Amino acid sequence: MPIDFHRSWSDEDLELYRDNVVRFIETEMLPHDEEARKNGHVGHAIWRKAGELGLICADIPEEYGGGGGDFRHEAVFYEESARRGLNGMSTSVHAIVAHYFLNHGTDAQKREYLPRMARGELVGAIAMTEPGAGSDLQGVRTRAERDGDDYVINGSKTFITNGFLAGVVLVVVKTDPKQGAKGTSILIVETEGCKGFRVGRVLDKIGMKAQDTSELFFDGVRVPAANLLGAQEGQGFFQLMSDLPYERTIIGVSALATMEGAYEATLGYVRDRKAFGKPIADFQNTKFKLAEIATQIKVGRAFIDRCVEDLVAGKLDTATASMAKLWGSETQGRVVDECLQLFGGYGFMSEYMVARMYADARVQRIYGGTNEIMKEVISRAL
Repeated sequence: MPIDFHRSWSDEDLELYRDNVVRFIETEMLPHDEEARKNGHVGHAIWRKAGELGLICADIPEEYGGGGGDFRHEAVFYEESARRGLNGMSTSVHAIVAHYFLNHGTDAQKREYLPRMARGELVGAIAMTEPGAGSDLQGVRTRAERDGDDYVINGSKTFITNGFLAGVVLVVVKTDPKQGAKGTSILIVETEGCKGFRVGRVLDKIGMKAQDTSELFFDGVRVPAANLLGAQEGQGFFQLMSDLPYERTIIGVSALATMEGAYEATLGYVRDRKAFGKPIADFQNTKFKLAEIATQIKVGRAFIDRCVEDLVAGKLDTATASMAKLWGSETQGRVVDECLQLFGGYGFMSEYMVARMYADARVQRIYGGTNEIMKEVISRAL
């Protein structure tokens, strides 16, 4: 049963753009994925190549060096990567960082960093999580103290996506620990030649092996006061909260595309694989499982597409975006698990995409705010 992958938000121009994205992914990303998984990162060259082709920061205005498109252009890249089980090049985190600059940065900060990010010269990361502070961002302990015309940063961060390759890091710090959330700020740290900044080990994860996730250390890192995002102290928590719908929609989009990719791969496998003298696809159990999966994807497509449309229109609320993240990541886990089962023993082998998708799916319920936090956010809106 082939699923109609038509998206209500797409059009002819976007599908032409999709062709370019697919060409890049299949010629530049897929052939090097195994090497990236062994290395724990994709390297800088592919970022610069993507930048040259205008495939990153696609929804950043042209005046700041971006593609001048909207979230739909970003969604195309997330979808086509996710459908192929590729996540080493975290353009999503890069885009989130770019939007912090776009939505909260001063004009000088936008002009300094966004064009270089769009060209792939600077890989972006955001350093929120600490060894003792995850979903509870008010528990951040990294300090930034004002010293003349500078801020001096001391602390550490962990689980930082793009941390190893990052050229610019937005660091969530306490500028006034007595003020709780109101004492939180975000500082811009450009990593090259930055004294006191150190990247720890690339963390050994159960999934997303090609994506660099690192510890970051700040030991007396000195940055100019002009590197305060938005130029006003105490705005960090507000800045973080206001951009969450964007991030959580990305997770929903990627989750649905992963399901589609797993379904297509499974459909091909069960038609070819034989047991007891006939294709696995002919057994009633296989048919019923595929019918359930196809239904979940079809229903999910309607909801996620609506979220994309609302985000582009500027009317996606936090609760609905949290639903997209919650539903998408939970359903992704179940669907990929069912697909893996239909592969039998081969589904447990890392050389098969469905096995990697299975391992990669687990973190979707954790990052971007845990799903327990999503339920809390949604329940407050009821």
